[in-house]
Parts: sequence; C-alpha cells; structure tokens
Amino acid sequence: MNRPKVVVFNSASADGRVALSADTLLLFGDERWTNVAGSSQDALDWLKLTYQPQATLEGSGSFVVDGQEPEALPPFEGDPAPLYEDFLPEHIVNRPGHRGWFTTVDGRGRIRWLYKEFPSEEWQGWHLLVLVARTTPPAYLAYLRREEIPYLVGGEGHVDLGCVLEKMAHRLGVTCLLSTAGGRLNGALLRAGLVDEVNIDLFPALIGGFQTSTLFASPDLRPDEAPARLRLLAAQVRDGGNVWLRYEVVPPVG
Repeated sequence: MNRPKVVVFNSASADGRVALSADTLLLFGDERWTNVAGSSQDALDWLKLTYQPQATLEGSGSFVVDGQEPEALPPFEGDPAPLYEDFLPEHIVNRPGHRGWFTTVDGRGRIRWLYKEFPSEEWQGWHLLVLVARTTPPAYLAYLRREEIPYLVGGEGHVDLGCVLEKMAHRLGVTCLLSTAGGRLNGALLRAGLVDEVNIDLFPALIGGFQTSTLFASPDLRPDEAPARLRLLAAQVRDGGNVWLRYEVVPPVG
C-alpha cells in the first residue's frame, strides 16, 4: 500500500485516558486537564520539526460530542452521484503558500466548520480537508462544496482509512501524517494496520471511568489476532513526572 507514514501523538494519564470524561471535546480540552497534564507542545513541536508532516489528522469527536445534533442543512435535490467524487479544487490544492492539510474524518457529516484556513501564525498555509464515505449524507457533501472545503471519499459503510490515506499520498503528495486524534480514530488506524509510530506523553494522574476515551479504543482482538508489537525508540522523563515514550510499530510477520 502506497500511503503516508502515520505518526500518532497523544497526551494521556497513567491509565491511558486521553480525556477527563466522555463529554469532553478533545480538541479544546479542559482546565482540569491542563492543570494536571501540563503542556506537551514541545514534544509535538519536535515531531513536526523532525518528520515535517504534510497533514494532521483528527476525528469528528474532537469537535462534536456524541449525541449533539448538528445544525440542519438544506436537503440536497438532484442526482447525488457527482457529490461522491473527490472534491479537490485546483485553486486550493495548488494555491501559493500551501504548507499542509488539517484533515478530519467526518463520515457522518456532523461538523459545521467555522474555518477553512486557520488564523494563527502556527497554522498559516494549512487548509481544511475532510475525509468522508459513500454513506455520508449528500446534504453534507453539497455543503462542503458550497463552502469550497476539499474532501476525499473512501469506504462504503464508514470511512475506509487505508483508501483515503492512499489518495492523500497519490493525489496530494502527502508522505507523512501526524495524528493527534482521540481513541476511536486511533483504534481504527491500529486495527487497519496503519500506525507506524506511537508517541505518548504520560502524565502522573489517574482518571478512570467506564466511558472515558482511552488511547486506542477498538474492537476486541479476535482469537486469531495478536497484539500490535512495539519497539521502544526513546523514553524521556520530563518536568512534573511526565514520561514521553516513543515506539515504532513492529510489522507483523508473514
């Protein structure tokens, strides 16, 4: 498979939680989280400088809490078939000053976007890219086209991550992707065999919870499946008792 290198980065409690509760938006955090976890920005900056990723990856759970109803969109009228073709406007893909893609998986069409490009200096030159499936509502795809938000289509019942990553490599020249997504998207990447490196900034706290998101939330292993084996690349004790662990995912034998 010709796809980008996928590097995962998360800040997590010692029991592997990446949020304080199930109703916490991962991208915007919580003051209690910051107080106990500290900042992982230096580790994230090191990864960006070292790997020069051309895309980042988030799931819809970083923006919308489960059960939250999005703003209704006008129903699409007409033949929906053309909507299920990749939407990559030339003037956006090849625009001057392009630096990367802020990529989000949103197969259910839940997010209503405030920004296509991002106002901060850190994200200058980055543009939104949405990953959808053939079951994504046509009204949402029509909305993305009206807003001139590029998207890639892959998968029948849900977003086929391998398919859309291949498209990112082939159509957009992406060779490295940095995922800071939550547990469900991380788990989907893991089960699809798409994770190459795992970075965890563990902080000294315990959160617990039955519904609280973990680092890799995925279906249980089948009897014939083995755990993904890791090879330690580095371990660094940081301020406040945090430990930054870097692992390479060992490819399965055979």
